[in-house]
Amino acid sequence: MSARPLSTNLDDENAVPYFLWDDPLTVRELKELLASASEPERNRWLGKILREARDTDVWRFTTPEDVAARWNALAPHLGRRRAFWEYLLNAWRRQGLLRGV
Repeated sequence: MSARPLSTNLDDENAVPYFLWDDPLTVRELKELLASASEPERNRWLGKILREARDTDVWRFTTPEDVAARWNALAPHLGRRRAFWEYLLNAWRRQGLLRGV
């Protein structure tokens, strides 16, 4: 079986996203997994997306409100990207873009 190439084309449901270099799921499979996984498993996958994907690509799989609401569960999965996301969410709160989360 040959490995599927990684892709930056996240509009292609059959593409393997570049940020899943070590877990080659397609865009479709990742979305299905996020919709059906247990909370801990969903948090692990969202953490991986936040850690590995470009910040603009993250929003194809979640929302800022979802990330803010899950922050305590996601933060341990973020590694060195944690500070970036923490800064961004806090800035959005200060600007009134994230309310109540």
